[in-house]
Parts: sequence; structure tokens; C-alpha cells
Amino acid sequence: MTFFHSSISLRICVAASVMAFSLSGCTPPVSVHHLGLTRAYLDETRSALAGRVLSNATQIVLERQNLRQLWQAHPAAAIAALRGITAADTVGPDVGDRLFALAELNYLRGRQTHFRADFMAAALYAYAYLAPGEAQAIRPSPYDPRFRQACDIYMLGLTEALGSPVQITPQSWQLPFGSLDINAGTPSLNWHGHPLTDLRPTARLSVDGVKNVYRHPGLGEPLAALPELSDAEDRSFQIADKLRIPVNLLVEFDDPRRQIFSDHLNARFIVSAIDVEDHRIIGDDSVPLHYEPTAARAISLQDSVDWSAEYRGFLDGSLFLDGHSPRLVAIQPHQYGHMPVVLVHGTASSPARWADMINDLLEDPVIRKHFEFWLFSYGTGNPIPYSALELRRSIQQAVNQLGGTQADPALGQITLIGHSQGGLLAKMLVIQAGNRLWNGVTKHPLASLDFSPRTRHLLEEAMFPTPVPEVHRVVFISTPQHGSYLAGYSVARLVGRFVSFPVTVTDIIQQVVTGDVASSRTNMQPWRAGSVYGMSPDSPFIKALAAIPVSPTVHAHSIIPVLGDGPLKNADDGVVSYESAHIPDVDSELVVRHSGHSTQSDPITIAEVRRILLEQIGSAGDLSARYEKNMYESLVGSQSNEAPRSASGHSRTATKALNG
Repeated sequence: MTFFHSSISLRICVAASVMAFSLSGCTPPVSVHHLGLTRAYLDETRSALAGRVLSNATQIVLERQNLRQLWQAHPAAAIAALRGITAADTVGPDVGDRLFALAELNYLRGRQTHFRADFMAAALYAYAYLAPGEAQAIRPSPYDPRFRQACDIYMLGLTEALGSPVQITPQSWQLPFGSLDINAGTPSLNWHGHPLTDLRPTARLSVDGVKNVYRHPGLGEPLAALPELSDAEDRSFQIADKLRIPVNLLVEFDDPRRQIFSDHLNARFIVSAIDVEDHRIIGDDSVPLHYEPTAARAISLQDSVDWSAEYRGFLDGSLFLDGHSPRLVAIQPHQYGHMPVVLVHGTASSPARWADMINDLLEDPVIRKHFEFWLFSYGTGNPIPYSALELRRSIQQAVNQLGGTQADPALGQITLIGHSQGGLLAKMLVIQAGNRLWNGVTKHPLASLDFSPRTRHLLEEAMFPTPVPEVHRVVFISTPQHGSYLAGYSVARLVGRFVSFPVTVTDIIQQVVTGDVASSRTNMQPWRAGSVYGMSPDSPFIKALAAIPVSPTVHAHSIIPVLGDGPLKNADDGVVSYESAHIPDVDSELVVRHSGHSTQSDPITIAEVRRILLEQIGSAGDLSARYEKNMYESLVGSQSNEAPRSASGHSRTATKALNG
């Protein structure tokens, strides 16, 4: 009996051992799994920045210091314990690992508690991990993913800690491990003589409506600041009143890996503007600064552009007159040697339509070094000669206020870029009209008509234009040189009848209607003076203007978009035909295939404008510009199916790459 029971027990033990062995064989303690590309990348780069899961590197630190369970139960106690361990050895080979872990743990703790002090602690630990300027520290490799993550923890930590708007004033903080004093290290927030105010964070902003969102990665918190304008600037040619400047903010402290473990830290604010300082020297290091220029430009547009003004500016001819709104604004103060580029929008439009072009061009360091951008606004329903006169006067006023070409020869190298009707305004500034425009409208000599001296003087300025001597180059984009077929439609003419003109224009029309001109065969109905009829192919004005060539002293370029791949003689952009936009004797003509009338944001159009501007620099012998110009030509040349146009007048065509 005893033997029988012993035998059964033995069999049970053997069976249990076999079962245990079998089960352990099915689930080994270490295993490897195949991941998809996306999952593999997310697993490799996970951190508290992207969710609630710590990075693998920080989890290793917690595990090796036996703090994982403490972190899960008491996060603050785990952080304090890890700080104590790290403070005891600040020069060891793994101090960087622990500093990054402290930065990430405090950042995740801040997301859980929403305490600003936790975010500030995270930023300070991240700065100590990066250790800029600390010669004796073992600093992280730029190939380590934690390097960029630490920069982002520093950036976002400051964003959450300092709030919005950021106050650059002396501050005292109580941190989880001690106290912090921050001095206003920047003596005065000043940008080209303008105090900077209302510093708004951009790190958490999403930008829509602009094709390319540019960021300059580096260290620091990116901000958008508002320059304060003087009363004199408010009454004259000025910087755009809602212009936002991309700036960078650093909270900088000396000997970071020593100070971070003291009970009291001393730091300072450092504020830099994008066009003044793109790197900062910290110790012996040249540290790139983080800027987000597109976000700052987008805030400027959002805050300053009343989109309804595009249509009100068409219907209300007085919108940009008599101090209602500035006609000509700059997006930065004039700097010596910078050549102005004046952008003139089209009908029922606004300067905001140049956003993509300006955004792209300002990212080119060669363009940024040699040019500055001015934006012109006008009542787009007004008579074209009147609007062109306002453009002429605005440019002359701006040049005079800046001291003229005697103060800076670059002011005599202006490039005019006009889109659609804006191109017609631009042409009015680069022609020697003589009496051809006037004779095209009426056969009565001006001298024979009974006008008031003020009216006669204005008509002489508007209808007998001469080239503006400071304008060196003109670029026509989608310009109806021979009129737009849409302007000839009855609906367009009907809309044109609802346009209200400025008092000055109305007064002139009244004098014309009731005066000697009315006795002629010319149809002088008031609505025919507006821009809509002025751009009709049947308009005497557009016919006369088309027959007048650009002055030979001015370099002229045409950019003509067309829809489709058909013959150019039958092509159009939906508003203007190729044959209407084409004019002879220009330095270059680029036909942009598969692009509509609003081609200002087309990458091929922007590249062509960039080429033209580089050509202007290149004519002065700038080697770097010539290199950039060659790079552009290789890009467009690869997409071109016609020979490039030379100065003698051969056209070329660039085709947008299409899916499929």
C-alpha cells in the first residue's frame, strides 16, 4: 500500500515537472517581436513629450536606482531621491543620464499637476543636461535623441512656466528643490530702435493657410513680439502696426551642472530677435537659437488683416485714404543697403495674398541680406490712373522720409511687383506716357478744357506719367496688359456700378461730365472711370496703356500662369488670357503651366521672383547670389519644356509637377 501511494506521488511530481517545463518553454522570459516601421520609430523615440509614457532612457535610470515603484506611488519622492543621488556625483559618466531623467520626470510631473514650478524645474534640468558653455562637462552627443528632446523640454517647460504674455522682469520662484531668481538680463527689449512689447509664445501654435511653416531649430523659447511705434510713424510711412517679430527667449545660468544642485539658483533672461542674432555665444559654444518665423508672420496677418476689407476696398474707394489706413507699410525697418521690393495686390484683394511669397523669400538668407518688403494697399475699384498716382506718391514719400538715395543708394534700386490690376499700377510708374494716355481717352487737349487748377494738376500727374527714377525693375504677374475678358462681362460691369469713388475722383468726374469733354463723342458715364471698365479689353484706357512700352531704363519681367497644356494662343488663367498678359521687349517671360490667376503662392512663381531678385544682386557681382541663381535655374530647368528666355525676349515655360 505504501509502495502504491509512493508510486502515484512520484508520477504526479513527474507530470507536474513536465507540465511546468512545457509551459516555460512556450513563454520564454526574453523574447523579440517584429514591429512595423511606424511603431518601431515611436517605440524608439517615445518620451513624456509625446504622451504619458517615459522614455526608455529614463525608465532605465529609475530601474537602476531602484526607484520605479516609488515613482509610480510617490512621484515627488522619486524625483527628490534621484536628485539626491545625482547631487552626490555630478562628474560621473552617467550624470547626463540622470539629469535628462530629472528633466523628463519634472516635465511629466508638471503635466500631471499643472504647477508652473514643475515646468520651470524641468527646463532648468534640461539646460543642465545640455550644459551649454560648460567646458568641463561631459555633454550629450547631438546624435542622441535625448539631445533634441532636452531642447524641447527646455522650450515647452519655459512656455508653460512663463505663461503668455511673457514678462521680462526680475522674478523669484519657489521650486520643488529650492529657490530661483531671474534677472532681466536684457537691458531693454529693443528692435531697431523700437521697444518690443506683448511677447507671445508660439511653440504651441498651429499655422494654417500658409503652405510652408518654417522653424529654425535651436535652444530657447520662440516668441512673437510687437514693436512699439512712435506717434510720428503712425502718421507716415511705417512698419505694419500689428507686425510680429520672431524672437527667442533664454533663461540662462552659469555653471549649470553645479548650480542645478544648489538650494538657490541665479539666472537671467536673454531676448534676441531673428534678424539680429541667430546664434548666441555661451562660454566657448556658439548655440543656435530657436525661432518660429512663420508663426509670427501668421499672427501678424491674423491680427491685422480684416478680410472683409478686400471687398470693402473694392467697393469703397476712400477706405485707404484720409488716414483711414496706411497705404504703404514695411514689414521691417529700413536697413542701409537693403533694396525695397514693393508688392502691389490685385482687384478685391489685400497684401495678405503675398503671405506665401514673403514667407518663402524671407527664408533665403541672400534675399534677406539684400532686400526688404513694402506692401501697398489701395481701393481696387478706383480708376487705375488714380490708384497708380497714390502708389507713386506713397513711394516718393517713403523714399524722402528715409533720406533719399543720397542717404542710401539702395533706395534707388526699387523692384515693383504687381499682381493683376497691381501690375497695371506698376506699369504706370515705369512708362514715359507723354500725351498718349490722355489722347486715348479723349481728343480734347487738357489745356483746352475748363478745369480748376487743382483738378488740372491731378490730371497731369495721373494721365501723363513718367518713370519713377528710383524704380529699377518691374515684375508683372497675371497682369491683363491688354485687358481681362472677365472685366468685359456684363456682371462685372454691373458690380462696377456699385463702386463709390473718393471725393476727389467724384469731383473730377463731375467736372468732366458737365464740362467741354461731355460735348465730345466720348462716353463719360461715371461708372466707366472705375477699374472694372478700365480693365475691359474695350476700354480706351487699357488700349492706350498697352501701346506704351516700359521705359528702356527699367528691367521688366513677366510671369504668366495658364491652365492646362494647350497652345498658348488659346490659354488663360481663368481671368486673363496669355495673349493679354504677354508683352514684347521684357527681359524675361515665364509661363507657369497648371497655375491659376492667383499664382502668387505657386512655388514656380515664387522661385521665378527669387531668381529675378538674385539677378538684380548678381548684376552687382555678388558671388553667393550667382550661386543661388544657378541652383534655381537647375531646379526650374528640370521642369522646363521650352528654352529659357534671354534678355532678347524668348519665353520659357515651367510646368508644375502633377500627381500621376
